[in-house]
Amino acid sequence: MADQYAQSGEDGRPTEIPAIRWDEPPEGPVLVLLDQTRLPAEEVELVCTDASALVDAIRSLAVRGAPLLGIAGAYGVALAAARGFDVDEAAIALAGARPTAVNLSVGVRRARAAHRAALAEGGGAERAAGAALAAARRLHREDAEASARMAAHGLALLDELLPGGGHRILTHCNTGALVSGGEGTAFAVALAAHRDGRLRRLWVDETRPLLQGARLTAYEAARNGMAYTLLTDNAAGSLFAAGEVDAVLIGADRIAADGSVANKVGSYPLAVLARYHHVPFIVVAPVTTVDPDTPDGASIEVEQRPGFEVTEITSPQVTVSGVGGGIPVAPLGTQAYNPAFDVTPPELVTAIVTEEGAVSPVTAEALAELCDRSRQVTI
Repeated sequence: MADQYAQSGEDGRPTEIPAIRWDEPPEGPVLVLLDQTRLPAEEVELVCTDASALVDAIRSLAVRGAPLLGIAGAYGVALAAARGFDVDEAAIALAGARPTAVNLSVGVRRARAAHRAALAEGGGAERAAGAALAAARRLHREDAEASARMAAHGLALLDELLPGGGHRILTHCNTGALVSGGEGTAFAVALAAHRDGRLRRLWVDETRPLLQGARLTAYEAARNGMAYTLLTDNAAGSLFAAGEVDAVLIGADRIAADGSVANKVGSYPLAVLARYHHVPFIVVAPVTTVDPDTPDGASIEVEQRPGFEVTEITSPQVTVSGVGGGIPVAPLGTQAYNPAFDVTPPELVTAIVTEEGAVSPVTAEALAELCDRSRQVTI
């Protein structure tokens, strides 16, 4: 079950609330999430006391973003163990909550493996729960470290491709601290450019239909004092035509073994535009997002979201009688096509930036070599 409570500073400005944290109040351990469905109107925390509440939070996008989903999945297993629930049952439910984001299942597997190993050693339920929690915290820490390294590698690549600074970067969806244990993936690169005085403008795609760009990326850009401008997704073409985009930076929810990239729907059209206009199209994601068991883009399962996310507009401050609780913008009964992601083929990707470095050109061989190198470092 889950409870909510709002947090704000004395001056009415939002406080710094982490996207995810483990807490242990007297009544028992909980996982506390910053409810991203309520942003930017207010910062509200969602308190999950069991895995089923976390599954609901994942499906409703209260917690979202590939790296953060991996962290949440690991903590969800730890929560089930600490609360005395069936860990295997919780793990299955968590891993299936969103099918496209591979990090979620990676995080679940890591915590579940730690739990099983502790049980196999005869440590008992309490020790096994502690092992699962330690695995989740380790993944959380590793992701924060990976975020910093991705930012450094990404900025170095930008400077190599676009010497002289003054970068005008177009981004899609939300890839900042709200999706990460650190400062994010693609957004972290733009933030590093901003801090170094090399970011001229961050173009923020509104990102239909859930407006993660407008609600979340603009929110993060404003908090960091970045020069940013919001645009509708279908205005990107005119921006390219006007010569106002130097590079496109996006994140990823799953990268297939051949380098095909699944990301928030609308990413593929940007890749096509970038190729036509000779603009670098760069994907920034941790190595855990690369899935060697998914051979190509056609093998990626693309999540289909409810139609009301297209036929209605929702707001954290407004609730009306639409099917999904939003404001209807289409006739009642209208069917909607609403894939959560699209897939960009590797030949349209200039580079994939990870914490282990950049891959360019993007090939199956180069990705496999990078993943092998990452495993050797981990070992």
